[in-house]
Amino acid sequence: MSKGIFITFEGPEGAGKTTIINLVKEHFQKMGIRANFTREPGGIQIAEKIREVILNKDHVNMDARTEALLYAAARRQHLVEKVIPALQRGEVVICDRFIDSSLAYQGYARGLGINEVYSINEFAINGQLPDLTIYFQIEPEEGLKRIESSANREKNRLDLEQLSFHQKVQTGYEKVIEKFPERFTVVDAAKSVKDVLQDVLSILEKNMNI
Repeated sequence: MSKGIFITFEGPEGAGKTTIINLVKEHFQKMGIRANFTREPGGIQIAEKIREVILNKDHVNMDARTEALLYAAARRQHLVEKVIPALQRGEVVICDRFIDSSLAYQGYARGLGINEVYSINEFAINGQLPDLTIYFQIEPEEGLKRIESSANREKNRLDLEQLSFHQKVQTGYEKVIEKFPERFTVVDAAKSVKDVLQDVLSILEKNMNI
């Protein structure tokens, strides 16, 4: 049986990656293309409960290391319960966020260190990195404007951070891309939803051989 393909979507708050992943799912269903769509933190019951703790707006006093460890714990359970079994069956897994979010948010923006947070997550992922990561690039100011103007988007604890934090997240992602250039593909998330969707579908079609 052939090995599956693990694809992750990454980007700062308001980049539109969740919107696009939902549209990709709809497109795949119409075309009869099989893929497993999931998210982090979450995707399975235990990880969804950890998500509730991490993103709860009442938990503004959460320590940065606690935050990093909770993400890693949710990631581990999600991997062993959902992602790895699907890959072992030769299936495609498309995940909204993965390890790179921890490296950018906790490693760089929280000041814990990208290498230090990577070490925590090495224990959690046990070598399971994505085959492809699509990064949704957008200026922090524009991403936050989108969040403010969206009535449907769930507001979480990270949305309460100052602009300076989101600027650090952007820089963190740039450093992560430099660390893993071979698996990153960057899309311009400032374009229209239609154009971004087309860019992403083209990337997926190329890498999934569909």
